[in-house]
Amino acid sequence: MSDTPKSLYMQRTGVREYVARNQDGAEILVGHGPGRFSPGDLLKLAIAGCNAMSSDARMAARLGDDFEQFVGVSADYDQAGDRFTHVDVELVQDMSALSDEEIADLLRRAEASIKRNCTIEHSVVDQALPASHTWTNERIN
Repeated sequence: MSDTPKSLYMQRTGVREYVARNQDGAEILVGHGPGRFSPGDLLKLAIAGCNAMSSDARMAARLGDDFEQFVGVSADYDQAGDRFTHVDVELVQDMSALSDEEIADLLRRAEASIKRNCTIEHSVVDQALPASHTWTNERIN
């Protein structure tokens, strides 16, 4: 490795096991096995996380800075082609305090924020991997 440290890197810790680190000191275990995220998991989480973070300011502006959200993600996988064929993201939050019109306006604005600000969507989804997201209005415990 060169003398200049990389801001994001992985270090091998065992057979098909790595630890990924960033410049802020965060670590995640990557690989196939207990307690590790597979590269496919990380791709799905990147898409889901980008959707959530890109729309977060819009949601917080209407629901409050302390709003709760649960983001689920799944993907269709083609074993023959060894690729994901579609990713589905579900963003769940309680919007029961809003009218139907306010919900529609909020979701329109949140969708626009994702389209405008989600780097992962621009880089991966728009280019090769179809993805969709849905908004679910329910209380989160």
